[in-house]
Amino acid sequence: MILAVLAAGMGSRYGGLKQIDPVGASGEFITDFSVKDARDAGFDKAVFIIKKEHREAFEETIGKRIKGIKVEYAYQDLYDIPEGCAVPDGRVKPWGTGHALYAARDLLDDSFAVINADDFYGRTSFKIVADFLKNAKQGQYCMAGYLLKNTVTEYGSVSRGVCVEDENGYLSSITERRKIVKDGGRLVYTDDGEPVELSPDTVVSMNLFGFTADFTQHLAEGLEAFLHKDFINPLKDEYYISLPVQDLIDEKKATMKVLKTPEKWFGVTYKEDRAAVVDAIAGLVKSGVYKKNIWE
Repeated sequence: MILAVLAAGMGSRYGGLKQIDPVGASGEFITDFSVKDARDAGFDKAVFIIKKEHREAFEETIGKRIKGIKVEYAYQDLYDIPEGCAVPDGRVKPWGTGHALYAARDLLDDSFAVINADDFYGRTSFKIVADFLKNAKQGQYCMAGYLLKNTVTEYGSVSRGVCVEDENGYLSSITERRKIVKDGGRLVYTDDGEPVELSPDTVVSMNLFGFTADFTQHLAEGLEAFLHKDFINPLKDEYYISLPVQDLIDEKKATMKVLKTPEKWFGVTYKEDRAAVVDAIAGLVKSGVYKKNIWE
C-alpha cells in the first residue's frame, strides 16, 4: 500500500514552508509522525507531492531520516493538466488537492491513502484505513471520519469536508466548507457570509482517504471535466479530491465507507498553532505513544 502525502502548499496563512517546521523532540515534522504511523499500519511506500523546487529541502530532512518505507517524489505543476485543457490567463495557483493527487498518478499503482502533510491524524486513523484497504476491491474506497469538534483551531478558520452517511455508514455526500470557525460556544461556517451552525459531532473529512488504484483514472477524467467547465473564479477555483468522489457515489460507480476515528486532529494552519502542536506531541511522547526519536 502507498501513502500519498500532499505537501505542495507553501502555507500562506502560516507564513512559511510549514510542512518542514520541526515540532517533535528530535526535530521531527508533523509529516514524520504520519509516515511512521502509516508504516506501522502496513504502508510500504510514501509519495511526497511537492513543488519541484522544494525537493532538496525534503530530501535533506524527512527524506533522510525515514526508515522502513520507500520514498518517492511527484511534483505539482499548474501546467500539468490533461491534454486539450488550458490554464486561464493570469492563473498562478495550482488546482487544489485533486490536482496534487493527479500529479502522482504514475506512482499510485496500488491501493493508496491520501493525507495532508501538515495535519496530524493519529495512529488509529491509519490503522483503520489500512485494514480496510487490505481487503478492498476495485471501487471500494474509505475515509477516516473525524468529529468536527476534534478538528478546529483557536486561531482562525479551517476547511473541512462535511459528510452525510447512509444507514450503512457509507458516504452519501461531502460538501467542502472553507470557513469553519469557533464562535463563542458554537461552531459555524461562513462561506456565504451569514454564519450557519454545525453540530460539534458533525462527521468531517480531513483528507485522509483510502482508494484502490482505479481511482487515478477517475481523478484524471474528473480533472479534465473540471477544466472544461465555466469557472466561478478562474484564478482561484480548485479541484478537490471530494469532487470526483461525489460524482462516483452519485453515479453508483464506487462506494466510500466512513470509518469513524476517535483521534483528535492538530496541525499548523496558523503560526499560533505551533506551540499547541509541540505541547501535544510532547504529551504523546511522555505517555509512551511515541519514542523521543521516532525513527530510532
